[in-house]
Amino acid sequence: MTHEEFPTEHPALVTCGLPYANGDLHVGHLRTYVSGDAFSRGLRRLGQDVAFVSGSDMHGTPIAVNAEKEGVSPEEFALRHHEQYEETFPRFNVDFDNYGHTHDETNVELTQAFVRAWEANDHVYEKEIQVAYDPDADQWLPDRYVEGECPYCGEHARGDECDEGCQRHLEPGDIVDPVSTLTGNPAEYREREHKFLRLSEFQEYLEGFINRLEGTSNAQNQPREWIEGELQDLCITRDMDWGIDYPDEEANGADDLVLYVWVDAPVEYVASSKQYSERVGDETYDWEEVWAEGDSEIVHVIGRDIIQHHTVFWPSMLKAADYNEPRAVCATGFVNLNGEAFSTSRNRAIWADEYLAEGFHPDLLRYYLATAAGFERDVNFSWERFQERVNTELADVVGNFVNRALLFAARNFDGTPDAELTDETETRIAAAMDDYEDALNDYDVRSAGETAVALARYGNEYIQNAAPWKLDDDEAAPVIRDCVQLVKAVAVLLQPITPEKAEDAWDQLGAEGRVADATVADCLQAPPETFPEPDGPLFEKIDDERVAELNEKLETRVAEATAGEDDEAANDETDDGTAAFEALADDRIDFGTFQDLDLRVGRIEGADEIEGADDLLRLSVDIGIETRQIVAGLKQLHDVADLPGTKVVVVANLEQAELFGVESDGMVLAAGEEADLLTTHGDAAPGTKIK
Repeated sequence: MTHEEFPTEHPALVTCGLPYANGDLHVGHLRTYVSGDAFSRGLRRLGQDVAFVSGSDMHGTPIAVNAEKEGVSPEEFALRHHEQYEETFPRFNVDFDNYGHTHDETNVELTQAFVRAWEANDHVYEKEIQVAYDPDADQWLPDRYVEGECPYCGEHARGDECDEGCQRHLEPGDIVDPVSTLTGNPAEYREREHKFLRLSEFQEYLEGFINRLEGTSNAQNQPREWIEGELQDLCITRDMDWGIDYPDEEANGADDLVLYVWVDAPVEYVASSKQYSERVGDETYDWEEVWAEGDSEIVHVIGRDIIQHHTVFWPSMLKAADYNEPRAVCATGFVNLNGEAFSTSRNRAIWADEYLAEGFHPDLLRYYLATAAGFERDVNFSWERFQERVNTELADVVGNFVNRALLFAARNFDGTPDAELTDETETRIAAAMDDYEDALNDYDVRSAGETAVALARYGNEYIQNAAPWKLDDDEAAPVIRDCVQLVKAVAVLLQPITPEKAEDAWDQLGAEGRVADATVADCLQAPPETFPEPDGPLFEKIDDERVAELNEKLETRVAEATAGEDDEAANDETDDGTAAFEALADDRIDFGTFQDLDLRVGRIEGADEIEGADDLLRLSVDIGIETRQIVAGLKQLHDVADLPGTKVVVVANLEQAELFGVESDGMVLAAGEEADLLTTHGDAAPGTKIK
């Protein structure tokens, strides 16, 4: 790989994390694929040779478990969802150059070739390990067939991941007090030989790789604890029928074993690019140049829940097989719904098909998902926020400017006026082009999209201030000439985010060819001399009654799905059993603002009830330098007698306040509705400053 700025002379490959062929797609799932599509389209605007690929993840125990429940084969179950995804992505203008799946012949052959290369390079060994076994079902229990307690944090966990607690990857035999999901009976551990990739051998390599890696900061920082700690080898086989067979099973002593799903899943990136090359020819796009021969630009766009797989497992797998490493990993945040996590089991979701059935254009959702927040931040979807972004940015800014500029130009000049582009507007467009290129080189799709909206906003202000309707043709001509050029630039820069609507604007302008084939340089190329009046606005507004109707449908559906359940449990858990949290705040504070907080370790010395206050306590808190009186709402949530001696975290420079006639000099920090008091892990003394 290189670290040259895009565009480079080398072929690029943009991939998206494989959707798991296990259920319907909702708008939360779409964020990763819209972001990857927008980024790859953006690179093409810069003139970068790029392919955009992905595929369906067809293997693993969840698919086997759910197929068994339906009474169908895992292949039939997974293929049904794969075909659904193949149909759904294009409907949202997610335009993969190739979309395969992990069970196809290309991926099977390449995955087994990877493993053979690992064996040839002495990166694989065999050892006996403890594997859960259900004696009643007479069956080994890989991954999701076993549940129990996480050995690291003590939370309930599944066999391959602590998805309710610390989120750590778990190896076979890690689960404490294992229980079979087949029978609900306690499982037992038995010795079983399995294959391991010597992941620990790549620790030094990974330390260098993570420092070279580009992309989002969460992908660069989250894996460091793994890479800089004691790296464990990776078990690459599982006891099940559904998956890719270990190559040369009998010769390698791997009868009845298949490869772990996280072995064959990322290899699909290679397989899908190979299939694309075979379709268009090596002269157009050479997959081997990308992966194994020369310099290349491989960018993975994924959800943040699979960062470690793409920054620890995958680069080691590539290195072990003598393949090129990725240049960047961009991990998107999650999408919440009305401030809570999506819950597919409780139908608290906006389904992809449902969105389209409501008659909304796919580009509206693309714009919302791509520009509502930076790559790695969570996005909170609500119909009200969606309405606001569509109305105030797409309709009022972009659509309004394109329509009024082209309408005035067509009616008064039959197209582009015979005038020179002014220096000020040329400079403004050139600056937007530079900002656009900088944003893509920073892997910042949001800012790239905002350059187009900012140009349209500038155009609206320009045409409003100049008021060409009050001028004669000679005076109005330079204004409208500028505005037509701005429309062309907006169409080019907005194309990666709203490809279909940008094409509509391009057609209204009467420009030759397609905006999909235009580059950033075309922003300053002269627009057509003539074009007719536009046939209507690009974007329609969404009214309040429509939003109320959509919210009512969602509430009714959730109520029906949760009928008979405990309301609090339904609201506090997601479909996978994890807690649903309030969405992150949209506005960030700078580091200087955070430094203004004086946070200190404190120790509660005394706690007394306050007369007339149901929830409040008067605390005496030692903060080292002095003892403070602080009022806190802990009465109903803590045993008052147990509070003295408790370490707490105190905001020491909060303005003093009076509550129920009692002065409060500071704030004690606690988490959640249960007021879980924040404390220190070690023995920090009262008064210690928290940084």
